[in-house]
Amino acid sequence: MVRHSSRIELSQSSLVKNINFIRKKIGPDVRISSVVKANAYGHGIAQFVKMAEKAGVDHFATASAFEAEEVLAAKSEKGGIMIMGILYDQDIEWAIENDIEFFVFNYARLPLAMEVAKGLGKRAMVHIEVETGANRTGMNAKEFPKTLTFLKKNAAHVEFKGLCTHFGGAESFANQFKITSQHKRYKDFLRECKQKGIMPEYRHIACSAAALAMPDTVYDMVRIGVAQYGFWPSPDIYYTHLQETGKPSDGALKRIFNWKTDVMDVRDIDPGEFIGYGTSYQATQKMKVAVMPLGYSNGYPRALSNRGHVLIHGKKAPIVGLINMNLFMVDVSHIPGVEVGDEVVLVGRQKNNTINISSFTNVTQLINNEMLSRLPAAIPRKIVK
Repeated sequence: MVRHSSRIELSQSSLVKNINFIRKKIGPDVRISSVVKANAYGHGIAQFVKMAEKAGVDHFATASAFEAEEVLAAKSEKGGIMIMGILYDQDIEWAIENDIEFFVFNYARLPLAMEVAKGLGKRAMVHIEVETGANRTGMNAKEFPKTLTFLKKNAAHVEFKGLCTHFGGAESFANQFKITSQHKRYKDFLRECKQKGIMPEYRHIACSAAALAMPDTVYDMVRIGVAQYGFWPSPDIYYTHLQETGKPSDGALKRIFNWKTDVMDVRDIDPGEFIGYGTSYQATQKMKVAVMPLGYSNGYPRALSNRGHVLIHGKKAPIVGLINMNLFMVDVSHIPGVEVGDEVVLVGRQKNNTINISSFTNVTQLINNEMLSRLPAAIPRKIVK
């Protein structure tokens, strides 16, 4: 089989540590729904679902039916799937047929789901998402009473699996007043459920940030995205954890992702020569550069031109010149013995040095999630210990 220009390694032991840490925070009886949208935040749905199941996770949340189909192919029989985003009318039958749960954020979807469920002789499993202040998707308070009436009357065909909402910015304490207001509105919806005598199986509103730092938002299930992949949702959440534990620092969350490539060529550059496109880098002295066989088409941000680093022989090699679509160059003048085929770490550890995702995001203004989710699905991902 021919080789790709780079490869991603995923650490099973790091994932286990992350899941155990999250469990300690939320308690033993709360279900973790592993958010695997955006190709499992760039980690690869096919690989990550298997890893998560091995780490004791049995529920997966996606942003679309298309992603749910990928999870369905990867998961074991007992794993549950929940679609939080787009599910087209014509795909409802497929979802119900395959026992896939889905968010409902407007009333019109319910009678349609019921008709399909009746035809299949199965129950549709729905999570009613309510509008509390993020103003993305969510059922408004006006539609809610008739929704509860419908669910109560048609319980034989439509199962009230969950009542949920999405916080708009729980990772930043500057938004705390908004999150408090959203939680209060959610409790109002819950109160209505109690009054009508119909309760969901799962109450879930907490994302990674809320689950780690706001214990009162942890109900029956939490939807964990970025934290399971080994990233703190924000400095606010990390510093809150340090205050709670009294530690000066804590590596409780482990990055599970390592990205590697190999040196494609090594070249000697004379003083005065330009490197790469345009005139963004000119050699002021004799240099040795190594050519990397990937670029922005492979998810390596162009904004790292003349600013980023890679690791070769455990040493940092600075990027020189513009990052191209499928090539970039690094200065290896200070690293003896660099040869074609040497391993290069783009993200991860080599000897005593590390390049974190934050090395990218601090420079490029990308957030962790954006950087990771832009990595092409074509890059091979391999599970390691």
